[in-house]
Amino acid sequence: MEAKRLNESPIHYYVTGNEQGECLMFLHAAFVDHSMFDTQVEYFKDKYKIVTMDLIGHGQSVKTKKGDSIENMADWILQIIEKEQVNKVHLIGISLGSLIIQDFANKFPEKVNSLACFGGYDINNFDLAMQKGNNKEQSLMMLKAIFSIKWFAKSNKKIIAFTERAQEEFYQMNIRFPKKSFMYLASLNKMVNKYKLQTRQYRLLIGCGEHDIPMELEAIDMWHKSESVSKKVVFKGAGHCVNMDVPEEFNEVMKDFFDNCD
Repeated sequence: MEAKRLNESPIHYYVTGNEQGECLMFLHAAFVDHSMFDTQVEYFKDKYKIVTMDLIGHGQSVKTKKGDSIENMADWILQIIEKEQVNKVHLIGISLGSLIIQDFANKFPEKVNSLACFGGYDINNFDLAMQKGNNKEQSLMMLKAIFSIKWFAKSNKKIIAFTERAQEEFYQMNIRFPKKSFMYLASLNKMVNKYKLQTRQYRLLIGCGEHDIPMELEAIDMWHKSESVSKKVVFKGAGHCVNMDVPEEFNEVMKDFFDNCD
């Protein structure tokens, strides 16, 4: 895997796989880094070109300058696509990553081959009451982190992952998350209900784990009902980060999805 940095940005990204294949771009959840997709990279690298990255404030993408914001992620993704000489991408996002790829798809739909969102919600049609509840939960989490990242990570892993293995993997990434990087998550709401939904010219897959929080399960149901042509999947034995809890099942679902995107 080749590590690269996007010029004039804090973003570090990683490229591997088949240069002749279609491009899969994976965006990770909050508090972790690109390595949450190691199992997916290994599974898909022979057929596809794979791009992963550390989102702003995460992993290696922490050397920021004034004006850098999570709202810039869509533009930075476009620059990566252009730098890598890719025409269109299959975008896969977990939690935070699912929100960012939706924002990218809103701005640059012509660059999207498919969209797969897990552990997220429809940013173009997010219920106001649900949004307030989500903001409250995020505030409580941030309060824990102010006192101790390890305390935060210890309680967070039980919300994020269901299996003990995935919980430990998440914890080890989470404890490296810098406290100051919480500020980059504060402007996420600026992406919500900003655009009116247009008819998608690409396939949409949405999903979560059966053990995710009730609000997430409700959000996925609402989204699927509003876009009936979407495909919905709820993974058994999984929590919020489905690709970490049930990697084999996740990979098989994604393989079937990509195979039917032609």
